[in-house]
Amino acid sequence: MIAAGAWSHRLARMLGDRLPLETERGYNTTFPQASFDLRTHLTFPAHGFVVTRIGEGLRVGGAVELGGLDLPPDYRRAAILVKKAAEFLPGFDPQGGTQWMGFRPSVPDSLPVIGRAKRADRVIYAFGHGHLGLTQSAGTAELVAALADGGVPEIALERFRPDRF
Repeated sequence: MIAAGAWSHRLARMLGDRLPLETERGYNTTFPQASFDLRTHLTFPAHGFVVTRIGEGLRVGGAVELGGLDLPPDYRRAAILVKKAAEFLPGFDPQGGTQWMGFRPSVPDSLPVIGRAKRADRVIYAFGHGHLGLTQSAGTAELVAALADGGVPEIALERFRPDRF
């Protein structure tokens, strides 16, 4: 099985499959101690960021950057999100956070790639979930398990076929 997130297309290419996976890079800053009492997840869609409670701290994250796997992170993006959070959240202390950048493996039609490799039918692809990798992981695992066992998945996989591109 190839389920290597943003690196999956490189492994698929070794099997002869050229899949149009692009890396959407997301940024966040995690603050170990919350400077105010946040009791629910906050989303600011018009401004492209979210604020979430994480343990005793806060995480400010968002952004989409098409930067691939090799370009160095641009942590100015994380700083911009923190600055926006400070403008909207009275009492928020923007000091002492740790910045992070992660890869979101995405394909042009926003659907994951789930199915067998063209030239290696023992290999099953399961990647390209974009921003929803963790959310969709359990459902994808059930589909892959059915394929691996030679069974029929509970949903039709035509929309997710690797050869749809």
